[in-house]
Amino acid sequence: MTAVNNNASPMDGAPVIDFDKFKPTRSFTAARKRKDLAMRVLIALAFIVALIPLFSVLLTTIVNGNCGLSCAPVGPENLPAITSYLEPICGRVPPEAARETLAEYFAAQPAAPLHTGMLAGAGTIRASVAGYQVQRLEPEHYAAIHRRLEGALADGALGVSLGLGYAPECFYTTDELIRALAPLAGQSIPITVHMRQEGAGVVDSVREMLTVARTLRIPLQISHLKAMGRDNWRSKVPQVLALLDRARQEGLDLSCDVYPYTAGSTQLLHILPPEFLAGGMEAIVRRLGDPDQRKLLARRIESGDGFDDIAKLAGWDGIYLTSLHCPEDHPYQGMSLQQIAELTGQDPLTCCCDLLVREQGEITMIDFMAHEEDIAAILHDPFSNLISDSTYPTEGQPHPRVYGTFVHLLTRFVRERGDLTPEAAIHKMTGRPAAVLGMKDRGVLTPGAQADINVFAPEDLREPGTYQDPCRMAEGLDTVLVAGQPVIDGGQYTGVMAGQIVRRS
Repeated sequence: MTAVNNNASPMDGAPVIDFDKFKPTRSFTAARKRKDLAMRVLIALAFIVALIPLFSVLLTTIVNGNCGLSCAPVGPENLPAITSYLEPICGRVPPEAARETLAEYFAAQPAAPLHTGMLAGAGTIRASVAGYQVQRLEPEHYAAIHRRLEGALADGALGVSLGLGYAPECFYTTDELIRALAPLAGQSIPITVHMRQEGAGVVDSVREMLTVARTLRIPLQISHLKAMGRDNWRSKVPQVLALLDRARQEGLDLSCDVYPYTAGSTQLLHILPPEFLAGGMEAIVRRLGDPDQRKLLARRIESGDGFDDIAKLAGWDGIYLTSLHCPEDHPYQGMSLQQIAELTGQDPLTCCCDLLVREQGEITMIDFMAHEEDIAAILHDPFSNLISDSTYPTEGQPHPRVYGTFVHLLTRFVRERGDLTPEAAIHKMTGRPAAVLGMKDRGVLTPGAQADINVFAPEDLREPGTYQDPCRMAEGLDTVLVAGQPVIDGGQYTGVMAGQIVRRS
């Protein structure tokens, strides 16, 4: 029998730690501060470097947060799932970059050479409240969505963006979407929308958004309007433009934007039907690794019902992978899924699923699916404007639109094709988008407006970037003034940080 000492402490017999040894010295603290300062400088420089291609293509103001995707407002509840979902588009999002309010996000931004505004991403807002599950939202979910939406608008969001082709907004019915956007009713705050479908279902998708705009009495901009897929070229776009024109005559405030390339760029995940996007990235990857789920996926892609079936619309030979992270996959970067499948001895869908599983869903693609004549038709519409729709992956190669969108419009659709006059083209990239977003002091050369000015000779403009070699600066841009200060002078970046946060007043 062993006697028990009831007065013994649980720490009796434990090693004695001299905590004084771990006290930071003055020199250690100073070194730590120097490291922290260096990291802040590096982060700021990275941000600035990332912006250089943007102001080198005729930009003085950028508006982020399109397609329902924004880094704010984000609540803490579903932050890991949100940052994981955003990774294929904008790279790894540090937790500190995603802010609970838009005001906090604005306050955290470093000085920049360009003006920056934000759209409130309705997809991010829904995900922050209810995650990425297919579910019927409860009244408390809608109440939380409304609070975050109203908070973002109060903090200065220029509008609200929708991404109905992406999770979790693809899970909304039309009535549910209207309910989620209820705080906007009767206001002049614009919504921009990546529609539910942009292929065979593009006309019905426009009709859905017209229903939303009529019900809520709000301005609507159809974002990156197109008709995807050979079967839809030259037929769907005229129908859409006629539909929008008739709705304008009813009194609706409608516009659209377009990027001047026949290829788009987004997550490779976007080839999947909506039900395969449920649950966030981990659930998607797990689903794609399941043989039974792959059989279901093969049948869904074969049918193509109810979603933009990009595998059919662009073809496996029209889908090129632009960012791959695993070393064993690096040789495939820049190849089509058809080419990779042939090299690996697989069918394209199996190849695609294996890559998504191995890369944990973090793959971007360029997909060739539009027709240049449709682009020209949209540009001819007086209520259209230009968008770059640019994403800048941290690895791999971006779409050439990151560096060349605005110069491409002026060289291809003005100088070469003659679809637009120089004056009309410039208005579509300046005054018109500024007016749509309520920025009355930008995009025009009038007394009292922002002195944001580009000076160039049209005959000198050149876009050297290609899909194979996209990271090449546009040429022929002599001078860029931001808030009256020279950010580019004689074709050279000056280092001036004249950019401001643009808030809706």
